[in-house]
Amino acid sequence: MARDKAEQMRGKWFSSAHLGMFIHWGPYAAVERGEQVLIREQLDQRRYAEQACRWNPRKYDPREWAAVAVAAGMRYAVLTARHHDGYCLWDSRFTDYSSAAQAPGRDFVAEYVTAFREAGLRVGLYYSLGDWRIPALFTGPQEDSEGWETFRQYCHNQLRELATNYGRIDVLWFDGAWPRHQGDWQSRALVDMLRTLQPDMLINNRAGAPDPAEPDAEANKGAGAGESRSLGDFSTPEQHITPDAERRWESCQTTQKFWWGYYRGEQWWGAEDILNMLCDCALQGGNLLLNVGPDGDGRLPDAFVERTGRLGRWLELHAEALYGAKHCPPVIEHANLGRITRKGNTLYVIVRLWPYRNEINIPGLATPIRRATLMATGKDLGVSDYGRGYTLTGLPVDPPCELFPVIRIELEGEPAAHNWVGVQWGDPALAGPAYAEWARQRGASVWADGKPRL
Repeated sequence: MARDKAEQMRGKWFSSAHLGMFIHWGPYAAVERGEQVLIREQLDQRRYAEQACRWNPRKYDPREWAAVAVAAGMRYAVLTARHHDGYCLWDSRFTDYSSAAQAPGRDFVAEYVTAFREAGLRVGLYYSLGDWRIPALFTGPQEDSEGWETFRQYCHNQLRELATNYGRIDVLWFDGAWPRHQGDWQSRALVDMLRTLQPDMLINNRAGAPDPAEPDAEANKGAGAGESRSLGDFSTPEQHITPDAERRWESCQTTQKFWWGYYRGEQWWGAEDILNMLCDCALQGGNLLLNVGPDGDGRLPDAFVERTGRLGRWLELHAEALYGAKHCPPVIEHANLGRITRKGNTLYVIVRLWPYRNEINIPGLATPIRRATLMATGKDLGVSDYGRGYTLTGLPVDPPCELFPVIRIELEGEPAAHNWVGVQWGDPALAGPAYAEWARQRGASVWADGKPRL
């Protein structure tokens, strides 16, 4: 029970954060073809390592990154301290393949941690257990027990460094455990060690899947590669939004269409797409960890800054419609509107589809409206009952803000719907009475006026 309480307290901030910045950055950024270019193109390992050791991003300024995160309304960040190519962004005494030992001569993790803390953001570090340079990763302990043990101890030592040398770390984000299992990595012992060093640190679910022979392996079926349903504080659906009913969750999503690391010429999702992702996550109780791949010099792409800036301006006006709000049960037919959220007897209509006229219908709502306000302008709207819902008037013809305008609707009581809301008209058993009553208003014949002909 004490452990359960500790876990609840450890994740308290995470459950209401809703938006974070994922940063995939390393020497692959200078290659400009994504974070997996080394293995995807089977590049020459020696040549890649030589280029990585020469990599020297002189424009790297984590304070600028943090300022962009704050402007976007983000609450935390996660930086790839080491990705699958094995290059380390900190001063590790266990390797010289790092930003501190090679051309930059800088501890990029230390600079990031300091800058983001100063900006009031919580700090996370990503660590790939896998390292594509190491043959034992691919052969495993069965074929190379000595090589595997040396490599595994190297990973444990580096994680101890990260959990010891940089003060409070809020999130440790594992990745790259596949194709090895928890037993190979000694993941439980690793997590216990990290808990001792950082009791308040959240740890994700990617420190390896259970060994096939372990008792909980069957229950783990359906999890992603390297994921566990029992080990870790939160789950991490990747490039999809799937709530986890059993624990906290965070959907990690790219802002480019596919790649996480910098890829020159890749297409970008629009700001509207990103807001849709945020709404989907927040209203289902999760977080959106939105990725950016800085370029080889350390600069955030203009497209990312522009899109997240628009998102931040939207949140400045409309955060109350998401933060602390719940997804509203079906009291409004919302297909022509967007999303409906709720706080008590107040509803928020997040209008994805602006009507481009001076009025908008709120179909299906039965509870009387006490007040309706367009949040972007603060203007109160006219309200009239049309029998099957309400019409709000006094809107501007053009959208009053970037992205999705929001209408705050304060009700006179508990939200309730007309009897037809939420039923499918194609199901006669459910929709018959409700829709027949509506159809009879016209009449019953096939003639335009509904009246029978003699």
